[in-house]
Amino acid sequence: MAEPTEHWECVPDGEAGHGGVGLVVPVRRRSAGDAVLKVSFPHPGNVHEPDALAAWGGRGAVLLHERDDPRFAMLLERVRTSTLAAVEEHDQVASVAGRVCRRLAVPAPPGLPRLQEQTGAWDDQLRRDSMDLAHTLPQQVVDAAVATVREPGHRQPDLLVHGDLHARNILRADREPWPAVDPQGYAGDPAYDGGVPLRSSAPALLDADDLRTAAHRILDVFSEAAGLDRERVRRWAQLHAVQAAFSGRRRGFRIARSGPRRDRLTAFADHLAEVLTGR
Repeated sequence: MAEPTEHWECVPDGEAGHGGVGLVVPVRRRSAGDAVLKVSFPHPGNVHEPDALAAWGGRGAVLLHERDDPRFAMLLERVRTSTLAAVEEHDQVASVAGRVCRRLAVPAPPGLPRLQEQTGAWDDQLRRDSMDLAHTLPQQVVDAAVATVREPGHRQPDLLVHGDLHARNILRADREPWPAVDPQGYAGDPAYDGGVPLRSSAPALLDADDLRTAAHRILDVFSEAAGLDRERVRRWAQLHAVQAAFSGRRRGFRIARSGPRRDRLTAFADHLAEVLTGR
């Protein structure tokens, strides 16, 4: 661990921003130039962020300059504020995300939580949701998601997985063209992040004339760019869609907790889960 934050010797150098669980302040270090100070609320999803960034060492992700784990604070490389979410072309979003995913797939350092360890909880939640929630998902769609949890979910490599590689977590920069930020840091299958381009393109896909063709095209482009097995990517993406359909019914979505928009997003997740079921 680096020296405590009081020895980092930096001053504010721009307007602060924030995400869902953290504050980001542009700073200038007296000895080493531009950086950003990120301070997060204590949260299980943030615990291994510095471990993942340290393992990547700037490969496909922002550089970690300093860390103060008890304070959930980090000094990070400063990059641009524009994100991959601003790109409107689906193939480009999927291709960039795939290339980033490929670069991040390095051997996982010791001590990271394993995605495999979450499969029991995923299995239980899927079965409870299927029984307890009012939904219209065909049984074979739910069964396919459960099968993913029990099959590839239980046979995963020991590679470093970002865990939340959506388009807003991929930013423009100079040293790396598209470095990732805000990793959760898991050991497991990089194909787990394969549903990310679909999630990132959801606002446009809501109005797609042929969701099946559009969704499978995105997975094709992502899989090729990431160097991942296409069928494994599809299965993880289908699981994520089923989980989103149930989660939307339980508590809504980040951008729509209730009301007609929540209902529309839930219906979209249902439809996406169906078109991703089967080969």
